[in-house]
Amino acid sequence: MAADGAGVHACEWRAGHRDRARLRDRRYGGDPLHGSRLDRHSFRRGAVTPSLASIDLNSDLGEGAGTDAELMPLISSANIACGAHAGDESTMRETVALARRYRVAIGAHPGYPDRANFGRVAMPLTDDELSDDVARQIRALERVDPDLKIGHVKAHGALYNQGERDSRVAKAIVAGVVEVFPMRSDVALYAPPKSAMVDAALDAGLRVVREGFVDRAYESDGTLRSRKLPGALHTDPQVAAKQALSFVRDGGVRAHDGSFLDLVVDTLCLHGDTPGAAAIAAAVRAALDAAGVKVRAAVIWP
Repeated sequence: MAADGAGVHACEWRAGHRDRARLRDRRYGGDPLHGSRLDRHSFRRGAVTPSLASIDLNSDLGEGAGTDAELMPLISSANIACGAHAGDESTMRETVALARRYRVAIGAHPGYPDRANFGRVAMPLTDDELSDDVARQIRALERVDPDLKIGHVKAHGALYNQGERDSRVAKAIVAGVVEVFPMRSDVALYAPPKSAMVDAALDAGLRVVREGFVDRAYESDGTLRSRKLPGALHTDPQVAAKQALSFVRDGGVRAHDGSFLDLVVDTLCLHGDTPGAAAIAAAVRAALDAAGVKVRAAVIWP
């Protein structure tokens, strides 16, 4: 039996926990909406919210990091490189097969066609060039299997970072997605909360899955800390696990400078190429399981 003091602290924590949940419910609506039940109008009202009961756990795979087989059993959604920044027809086919083996939701992961820099350096493409290339990459993934259902799209590297801040790039990314999925309800876009990509996607009628990162540090403005700076990566599995729980329990995380960021997310990402990725994934999954948080795909199809 717990000591009286421990019981009081537990009750205080649960009360505070409920208060935070009610606050988020007032701001963002009720329970999380998944898959085909998620729509732009409920998102604009704020009805898409994280839940203490479940969260999506995604990873960027098919990029040659050699960790796919270890990560796939631990995640719920896979973002598969489409042959531009990494991957080819063979790796796409292998990664799709691996995802199916573990019943992991499959998404396309287009990036700048720049293998030398792993898609992490911006390229001066016109709007049309960019949207055409995004569409081309998604279709390349579709072609590896006629029965493949791509449920989501997530931009990679510099393309993702630019799409977060630059409305022109964000609109070009969305245009490429819409070219492949003219029925907007057929796909969701993974994007940072409060980003230009969220606005562009909603304006185009796409569904949005807001994403947070467990293995990356954040700046006080809510953007990811540059990989060129110290402390940008969380390679300690316990630090990553703590950040995952902070997203789910507190609706945000601590920035690199110690300030708290209000970042409500629907999915958590861990990178397959982060040093110690397998150990990070195991720690994050164990922490979520221990907290009673179910790991489930953000996009669930009937």
